[in-house]
Amino acid sequence: MPQFKAAVVGTGFIGPVHAEGLRRAGVDVVGILGSTPQKSADAATALRIPRGYETFEDVISDENVDSVHLTTPNRLHFEQAAACIAAGKHVMCEKPLAMNARESAELVRLASDASVACGVNYNIRYYPLCLEAAERARNGQLGDVYHVTGNYVQDWLFHKTDFNWRVLAEEGGELRAVSDIGTHWLDLIQSITSLEVEAVCADLLTVFPERHRPIGGVETFSGKLNESQATESVAITTDDYGNILLRFVGGARGSVHVSQVTAGRKNCLRFEIAGSKQALAWNSETPNDLWIGHRDQPNESLIRDPALVGDSVRTFIQYPGGHNEGFPDTFKQCFRAFYGAIEAGDLSGAGAFPTFADGHREIVLCDAILKSHREGRWVNVDETSDA
Repeated sequence: MPQFKAAVVGTGFIGPVHAEGLRRAGVDVVGILGSTPQKSADAATALRIPRGYETFEDVISDENVDSVHLTTPNRLHFEQAAACIAAGKHVMCEKPLAMNARESAELVRLASDASVACGVNYNIRYYPLCLEAAERARNGQLGDVYHVTGNYVQDWLFHKTDFNWRVLAEEGGELRAVSDIGTHWLDLIQSITSLEVEAVCADLLTVFPERHRPIGGVETFSGKLNESQATESVAITTDDYGNILLRFVGGARGSVHVSQVTAGRKNCLRFEIAGSKQALAWNSETPNDLWIGHRDQPNESLIRDPALVGDSVRTFIQYPGGHNEGFPDTFKQCFRAFYGAIEAGDLSGAGAFPTFADGHREIVLCDAILKSHREGRWVNVDETSDA
C-alpha cells in the first residue's frame, strides 16, 4: 500500500481512535484539528502528530493531505464532508453521515460525481466473525433468513447527571440511541444478510426528559460527574431507549432494542440470525466467538482463527487463534479496506467499504423509525426515502 497521508478532524473520544487505527493500517497521520487551536496543539503533542491545525480550512488546503477523517459532532458532518470532496480529499466520516436524509442524499450525489473515495465508519462490520457470518450467508451455509433478533445496549447515560453533546437534538439530530448505536446494528445485519429493511414499527422512550449539564462540559465516556461541579438543567427530547420491529425485503422479520441506560452494559451489541440451515449468534463483548446452531447435530462455537474461517475473512485477521482482536482492530481493518480500495482504483467502494450510500440508507431508516414512533404505526422505508 502506498504511503497515504491523513488528517483527523476531532479530538474527542473517537478522534484518537482513528489516529491509532490509521497508523496501524499503514497510513501516515500528518495533522489533527480540535475545536480550538489549543486543543489541536494538545492533541498533536499527546498523539505525536506533526501538526495541530488552527482551522478546518487549514486541513482541506493542506496539499500534504490525501484524506480527511471526520470525527466531529453530527451537525458538522455535511458541511465538512462536502468541503473535503470539493477540495479533492478522500473522506472517511463517522456515522451518522448527516443530520437528515436531504443532506445525506446530497452527499451521495457529490460523492458519485467526485474522483475521491467517500466512506462511513461502520467499523463493527470488521470484527472477523461478523465477516465470517456474512460469508456463511453469501455461500449458502446459513440458508434463507427467517428472522433476526438482537440489541445494542450501553450504560454511559444511566444517570440523570450523565451528559454529552449527543443528547441534544440540535447537535446530534432528533434521534440519539437509535442513530448513535442502533444504526451500527442495522448496518451490520444488512451487510451480513444482504437483506434490506423495507418497513419498521418503533416505540421510543426518553427516560430523562431533563438532564443536568455540567457547566464547562464533559467528555464522552469520561465517567461520573464531579460532585462539586456546577450544573444546569437542560430539556431532552432524544431517545434513551428504542424497540423496533423490522420487515425485510423478501419476507424475513426482525427486532432490535437499543438503550444507553442499561446498567452494567458498557458496549454490548448482540445478534441472532435464524436461517433455514443453521443459526448464528454473536456478542461484541465476547467478539472472538461465533455460536453456530444446528437442529440435527451438535451446536458449534467457532473461535476467531485464520485457519478456521473463510478465505475472504482471513485477510482481516492478523493474529493467530487465541490472540484476541477487538474494538481498536475493527478501525484498522475498516481503514485497510478503505485505503486498499483506493489503491486498487475502486473509488466507488461498492462492496469494498461502507460508502456514503450506506450512510444515507441508515439515515432514511432513522427517518422511518422516528415517523413510526410519532404516528404509532408501521412505516414503509420508501415513505421517507425521498426526504
